[in-house]
Amino acid sequence: MGPGRDLPRAEFLLLSAMMPDARADPPAAQAPPAATGDSGHLWTLPNRQALATSIRATAQVFEDPRSMELLARIRLIAPSDASVLVMGETGTGKELVARHVHALSHRAGAPFIAVNCGAFPETLVESELFGHEKGAFSGAFAAKAGWFEAANGGTLFLDEIGDLPLAVQVKLLRVLQEREVVRLGSRRTVPIDVRVVAATNVRLEEAVAAGHFREDLYYRLHVVSLDLPALRERPGDILPLARHFIAEYRQRLGYGDIRLGSEAADKLLAHPWPGNIRELENVIHHALLICRDGLIRPADLHLSSLQGGARAGEIAADPRARLEAALAAYFQEDHEHLYEHLEDVIVRAAFEYSERNQVQAARLLGISRNVLRARLIRMGAIAALK
Repeated sequence: MGPGRDLPRAEFLLLSAMMPDARADPPAAQAPPAATGDSGHLWTLPNRQALATSIRATAQVFEDPRSMELLARIRLIAPSDASVLVMGETGTGKELVARHVHALSHRAGAPFIAVNCGAFPETLVESELFGHEKGAFSGAFAAKAGWFEAANGGTLFLDEIGDLPLAVQVKLLRVLQEREVVRLGSRRTVPIDVRVVAATNVRLEEAVAAGHFREDLYYRLHVVSLDLPALRERPGDILPLARHFIAEYRQRLGYGDIRLGSEAADKLLAHPWPGNIRELENVIHHALLICRDGLIRPADLHLSSLQGGARAGEIAADPRARLEAALAAYFQEDHEHLYEHLEDVIVRAAFEYSERNQVQAARLLGISRNVLRARLIRMGAIAALK
């Protein structure tokens, strides 16, 4: 479909089940999804149920004007081989957008491989990306191709690119420039033909300024950028997505017809959706489990308490008041280096809230894992070699 034609009223992309981000073996080449035609463009891929506990979005719809603008931009850049940097909050559907870029490119019949850069220990990330030879390190009992080789001819999606260690960033830059990889323990170069789509939920410009992300790699990845609006910023997508999830879970649960009441719809539109599309999916799933008489009512919608039922962009008054009261108590005490102390309190609270998971805590704070880890080490919350 050429970019000059009218966009369809709504376009869905449904995410297929992938193996866990820290996979052990390269997946087979993935065939492109079948489209239903230009009037709807419903994309469906199997085993979405496998992502029931994931924080990733499993569906995307383009009906809000801002989403339609994004879709038009995707269609313009997809046919090229340019690297793409996808930016957006967790749960906005960055992987879905990467899959759509792949599906609309000449690489559609070749592999699409998604890798979460924050899911690997720092000691293994180089081996996972670039591969290794037998005996390259302790435990390397056989040679293994990395994800770049596995994605040869297709697209490699590098999620949470800001979590890559600086040493690996140097090697990634070389791979992108030279179009070849060198496995750990080898001196032989392996030519590759891979399009890279990277994604982040943090501002890489700030990471560059702080010295945590290489500036040359940033520009290499930032040939084309796609900014995904948060769900609260594209309210025209909320109800179409809600109706899609109602149909999806109604079929999965074996229920009859279920309608979304007008008051319930208003409640959905009023919520700021801090968890974005994934939060909406979970809310609808829960509502179907408890609703009665085939009608979803406001009481069936259990919304996040992070920002209550406030309008988009608003902050619930009570949590802010409690925070200001706590800060006032700090101000009345004689604290040296108060600002650093408060930062430490926030970082430690996020770390404990995430059950000491560095990746989740970094996502919660909107910073890279490397920045979080350096702060935790400085605070003494973790050991330097952990």
